[in-house]
Amino acid sequence: MVGEEGAFVLGWDEVLTEEELSVALKVLCMSEEEFKEYKEQDGWEDDSEEEENSTLSNEALTRLKTPCKKLLYDSVLLTLESYGTDLKAEQDLLNNKDAYEKLSRREQQALHVRYGQKRILHQLLELIQ
Repeated sequence: MVGEEGAFVLGWDEVLTEEELSVALKVLCMSEEEFKEYKEQDGWEDDSEEEENSTLSNEALTRLKTPCKKLLYDSVLLTLESYGTDLKAEQDLLNNKDAYEKLSRREQQALHVRYGQKRILHQLLELIQ
């Protein structure tokens, strides 16, 4: 359902792996009975036209049903906990010129990537609260 990487790709304005996330949220928020019915009806291919034409923009994320928001929110929190540091620690390191310059070029690049990832995840948390 999530592809080989087992992750969803988020951008600043929308979910880039929107089809995978939509299906995952839909299925994970179903009751066992709803899932059986969905599966029996070959629901994997026959979603409504409305769902096919929708995108998971930031605005659309705010309109998710409560169980889907909760699942997504908890998933984002778990992802953030998997990092060794929090967003503030990354920001402090970026703002500390002396400490930043002591990092190797590779460490500086990794810092920028982690900081960007965390900012996107924090933005998502704000959207779905």
